[in-house]
Amino acid sequence: MTVPIASLARSICSLQGRLLAGLAMTWLMIVGIVLMLAWQFGEELVDEVNLTHLRYESQLIADGLSEQVERRLRALERLEQGLRGVEEDQLHVRLENSQALLEWFEGLMLTDADGRVLADWPIVPGRAGLETAETEYFRRLRHSPWPYVSRPFVGRASGDSLVLMLVPRFDDQGSFAGMVGGMINLTSGGLFRRLEGIRLGGGGYVSVFTATGEPLFHPRRRPAQSDASPFGDADTLALALDGWQGEAVASVVKGQAALVSYRQIWPADWIVKVAIPQAQAQEPLGDFLSRLWWAWLALAILLLITMRWLVRRLLRPLHRLERQIAQVSAGERRYLELSTNMHELRQVASSFNHLEHERLAALEHMRDRQAFLDAVLGSTPIGMFVADLKGQLNYLNPALLELLGLDAWNSAREWWQRIHPADQEGTRDMWRHTLATGNDFVRQMRFLRNDGITLWVEVHASQVLGNEQPLGFVGMVKDITERRQQEALQRWEAEHDPLTGLLNRRGFERRLEEALAEYSKTGTPSVLILFDLDHFKPINDEGGHALGDEMLRRVAQVVAWEVRRSDHVARQGGDEFAVLLPSCTLKQAGEIAESLRRAVSEVTVTHEGKTYNITLSMGVTALQEGDESVETVLARADEASYKAKADGRNTVVITTVDDDLIDSLW
Repeated sequence: MTVPIASLARSICSLQGRLLAGLAMTWLMIVGIVLMLAWQFGEELVDEVNLTHLRYESQLIADGLSEQVERRLRALERLEQGLRGVEEDQLHVRLENSQALLEWFEGLMLTDADGRVLADWPIVPGRAGLETAETEYFRRLRHSPWPYVSRPFVGRASGDSLVLMLVPRFDDQGSFAGMVGGMINLTSGGLFRRLEGIRLGGGGYVSVFTATGEPLFHPRRRPAQSDASPFGDADTLALALDGWQGEAVASVVKGQAALVSYRQIWPADWIVKVAIPQAQAQEPLGDFLSRLWWAWLALAILLLITMRWLVRRLLRPLHRLERQIAQVSAGERRYLELSTNMHELRQVASSFNHLEHERLAALEHMRDRQAFLDAVLGSTPIGMFVADLKGQLNYLNPALLELLGLDAWNSAREWWQRIHPADQEGTRDMWRHTLATGNDFVRQMRFLRNDGITLWVEVHASQVLGNEQPLGFVGMVKDITERRQQEALQRWEAEHDPLTGLLNRRGFERRLEEALAEYSKTGTPSVLILFDLDHFKPINDEGGHALGDEMLRRVAQVVAWEVRRSDHVARQGGDEFAVLLPSCTLKQAGEIAESLRRAVSEVTVTHEGKTYNITLSMGVTALQEGDESVETVLARADEASYKAKADGRNTVVITTVDDDLIDSLW
């Protein structure tokens, strides 16, 4: 058989020179594919580069605004210190002497402890004597020792859109004595003047808004949008309002998409948004590839015409040979009988006839071996399959068809379609690796049967060799559904409390470790709340452990309902609970803790006509610089919880950065 094969090879080689032109056509097709791939990956690269630019631009803007806000607040604090002990009739003079602050503010004002405006500068008729006690910023500042930037409002005296930067006033005894504020005019002020000069192409823009979504700045050359976004990025906007910052491709609205970047201005609780239309970012790439495409298309058409004429002329004898080979394949003739002057084709016909004789003999032998193999595979109770070197499934035995619920006629095609969507990509990648390297394929995956049942199966396939050459692959499939379900249950039970269904101490501390690692890496703020139940012991003593367990379950349900979906709630043991608030500021955590305290205080259980209720003693702490372990954070929150209990229970105590404990006013 070696001599005919070598003769056939020499005959084919003599024809290669005439078919080289066909390779040119193949090359052009490859170029076309490369152009299409360049378009696809070019778009992703352009988006990535522009998102990096937006990240840099938005961070510069946010850092600049944060610095301006902090400078103004520090200036107001220095002014407040200078006003301590000054008589009321001299306050106006002191404000007038602070003329330099008007470089930063459109006006200054101060109030007494009841919210009445005592003095302002420059003097605006009607402003002195105004009552601010009912405003959100006065109520906020009255109960907080920290500077505050108000929400935008319309000034009652000036009629302009304003925000106030405020610091509290204190008397010599440290009691609240009013507030000192600097007014910033959003319409004509200079805080956002630099942003007007920023140009991001024809459609890009910068905007600033509060954490409640109220617009503070939008370029005058663009109409303001109701959602502060002309591209409909409601999802990313919602995340930014919750404290997230980052970059994304916005949702498509009215045929447009946008690249957006959000950054938080923490001192003022503002948000900066930088956006450019995706079409604008990708326009240069489209122009370049369009010109390249037309040039390639013209060249391809010219080569197609030339190659068509040349190939048709060269391949006429080969077409006759092709027809006779097709007749042999169909059983209409036994051997080739080719009459031609081309020596090469006569040699090909002779070699083919010799090979055909050997093929028929080998085919008969192979049928016998195949019948034996089918009998072996068909009788085994283990699911088995056979695949060729290209990865195509050629055979699935009856045991495997029954296990997977596949039809014998369509089993090979349905095999990949029935793999669970979440497992398909990884399974295909590993199968390709096995085909390329010959290594064993071992993987666990989910399989969707026609009757709706989802199976967990383990597939093990190995390469089969013959004469040290790979022939294909043989694999076994085992049903491991019961084992996987048992493993999943064990994993859940290891990290959850069986009474309440909440996380247990082990599961909670693992998530706290992840939050601490994220804080160390990116500075993402997270807050820990620890609390135990006040007056819980009488419920156990008088109503028994069953009543106590019912109270624990109800408290768990209320706490899980009140927190955000991204938060983690755990029962640490006994009547001690914990809540982890990822991506949350200490201010937001205080509001959540107060909400939990109120909600749990309404939970009751009844035993023999007597109603029992409980309250919470809550300790709140944020992740801080220097926190090297979860034990440090837990100890700080536990200390705050004990302080709350010592202060009379039913209260929230928050730890500050310097580890001082501050009782909340709740």
